[in-house]
Amino acid sequence: MSHWRSQADRIVADARGRRGEALACDWLRDHGFEILAQRVKTPRGEVDIIVRAANIVVFVEVKWRARAADLDFAIDQHRLTRVARAAEILAPTYMKIGDDMRIDILLLAPGVTPRHIANAWMP
Repeated sequence: MSHWRSQADRIVADARGRRGEALACDWLRDHGFEILAQRVKTPRGEVDIIVRAANIVVFVEVKWRARAADLDFAIDQHRLTRVARAAEILAPTYMKIGDDMRIDILLLAPGVTPRHIANAWMP
């Protein structure tokens, strides 16, 4: 594959990811979460969305797939570990005294209700 083709593929994938994250933010807001940040990068990994509900800060990994059947394979232990490592770095910035934290996954595909997996990371 030529360089320009792989770069074009990355641009398209990035646009799809941003669209999925925008839909995820809408869903999270509709379910009572306050959006604190999006696409936060650390040396250990990236967190797609950081939200708050009452006294809990949630680090959300978003996965968008074109087909609902592909959602079952969208997340793996390696990716969750990277999110957990990033959350560990980011927690002091977003958490207040007395807050709890967790890592959630939000799986999205056209034509299906988003699948929210709360507290997906158990070290």
